Amino acid sequence: MNLVGWAFTLLFSVAQAKSIVLSNDDGWAEINIRVFYDLLTKAGNSVVLSAPAENESGTGSSDSPPTKLTKPCEFNSCPSGSPATGFNASNPRLNYVNSYPVTSIRYGIQTVAPKYFGSTAPDLAVAGPNVGANLGSTVLISGTVGAATEAAKEGIPSIAFSGTSGSQTAWTAPVDIYVSVYGALSTNVTQTLVNSAKPYLPANTWLNVNFPAVSSSTCNSPTKFKFVLSRINSAGSGTPADVRTCSSDRLPTESTVVRTTGCYASVSVGVASSKKDASASTQSVVLAKLSKILSCLPA
Repeated sequence: MNLVGWAFTLLFSVAQAKSIVLSNDDGWAEINIRVFYDLLTKAGNSVVLSAPAENESGTGSSDSPPTKLTKPCEFNSCPSGSPATGFNASNPRLNYVNSYPVTSIRYGIQTVAPKYFGSTAPDLAVAGPNVGANLGSTVLISGTVGAATEAAKEGIPSIAFSGTSGSQTAWTAPVDIYVSVYGALSTNVTQTLVNSAKPYLPANTWLNVNFPAVSSSTCNSPTKFKFVLSRINSAGSGTPADVRTCSSDRLPTESTVVRTTGCYASVSVGVASSKKDASASTQSVVLAKLSKILSCLPA
């Protein structure tokens, strides 16, 4: 079975379209976000993309009004002199914002989404898949995480996805296996969450999901992956207990999960306003909602 076929036979029966805003920090024309957009749309969702005109990796939660382009958008996806915000002529759901990821996703939520979703707020915001993992303290500088946490602070449940493999690649390039695998896995997590009851996540909460390396010989199919509930930061001696799962009240760090031999993807639960780990009670909500896809690390 091909990767796309796997994505739509596993569990993607959607009773009605969910409204989703999609962003990243690698730019609106990067291949990961475009493939993810296609997969979410094929899964039956109503999706709008609102992402930076340029690669804005490592800009965290920076925010600034968009400005007119003084050079072409990344991969020449719009010409120099283009307005501060714009869209793809053949698909106006694909939008660029000449500013940071935070600014971009807010534009998507406040300006683009109402054109397609009306007065109803988006059901979910997703960011990525990022080119490169965002593990531990890296969440503090990640623009992809910045976009996701901004959405959560605006009242929209959100997920940030990041993959270890890959490099900055235009949407017009051939689709590498890591792009397909990360897209399918991200769609799996997204659909599992939106197939649960609302609210999808507690207020001020975002999920930080990281995937290990993919190659032609390693973790080369989404069916080989297992998701593990994790924490962002290492726990100290005074850190309160995590939710109890896998016979422990201390979750592994996302770095531990992703670096474990095998194809393990981490799912951490974070507080959007601080980008720190959420409480055990909030973790327990996510554990229940994603229980169908969560596993444990090998003993």
